[in-house]
Amino acid sequence: MSVLVTGGAGYIGSHMVWELLDHGEEVVVLDNLSTGFRWAVADRAKFIEGDIADQRLVENIILDDKIDTIIHFAGSVVVPESIKNPLKYYDNNTGKSRSLVQAAVNCGIDKFIFSSTAAVYGLPENSNPVLENAVLTPMSPYGSSKLMTEMMIRDVANAYDLRYVMLRYFNVAGADGAGRVGLSTEGATHLIKLACEAALGRRPYLEIYGTDYDTPDGSGVRDFIHISDLVNAHYYALNFLREGGLKFTANCGYSKGYSVLEVIEAVKRVSGCDFEIRHAPRREGDIGSIIANADRLMSRLGWSPKYDNLDYIIATALAWEGNLIEYKKQA
Repeated sequence: MSVLVTGGAGYIGSHMVWELLDHGEEVVVLDNLSTGFRWAVADRAKFIEGDIADQRLVENIILDDKIDTIIHFAGSVVVPESIKNPLKYYDNNTGKSRSLVQAAVNCGIDKFIFSSTAAVYGLPENSNPVLENAVLTPMSPYGSSKLMTEMMIRDVANAYDLRYVMLRYFNVAGADGAGRVGLSTEGATHLIKLACEAALGRRPYLEIYGTDYDTPDGSGVRDFIHISDLVNAHYYALNFLREGGLKFTANCGYSKGYSVLEVIEAVKRVSGCDFEIRHAPRREGDIGSIIANADRLMSRLGWSPKYDNLDYIIATALAWEGNLIEYKKQA
């Protein structure tokens, strides 16, 4: 049997493909290449260009390629863009996911892993690190569209033979340690990627959005998790479902945070390069601090991080940025 990875040509999806292949899995990738790259998909995986909204296509893939599990990454992820264009996010993240889930139900898929986000929490009221049972009050259409998909999957699981894991990501960063894939999206808004680009001279300066938050240095605080640890958590989730697990929702993070200014200083230190910093107003939808309580992921699935080190996260991101131009030339 094979695993279908939607959005497998994107940042997280392409790393997931390698994680599965490294464990000897058969992998099929479905991606419309709106933000992903064909060259980012490992040659040993079967690639199909198409959209998850095409229900007939998805059903044919499930049947033809003997799919028994779907790991769903396809979607849009930029908070400011979601505020400017909410309908795009409700379409890509919720509407199209509905078509994908319908195809899964029609074809008898009983194992489904969903890529969710810490944005479903909004501004945590009672705890930080935030627990999975916190009140869910997303502050952007991005977070709301992901929360609606979570709710849909839960409801479908109650009505059909569908077992699921939903993983809420905090701030994913870094790149594959072997240099096979990394964050390649044009216009990406990830802090560490932007800081690495500035360190390598690919942007003239780096903007910090908000330095008046109620945090130790005034800049936002985030929980950064290395991409390889994140996809490894998905592999543990896959095994949880294969062993008969019914449903599971968990945070993916390290249960500690770094401020924007701390991350920038770390990038300067690891790269050995200085670059200009400019201060800008807060962006709508951003919050001051959010950190994962990752106890449930570790205690229930037995997962533990291997790359819980900010300098390592930055070093892999820098190495990927150094290789990215050559990869794109080859493509």
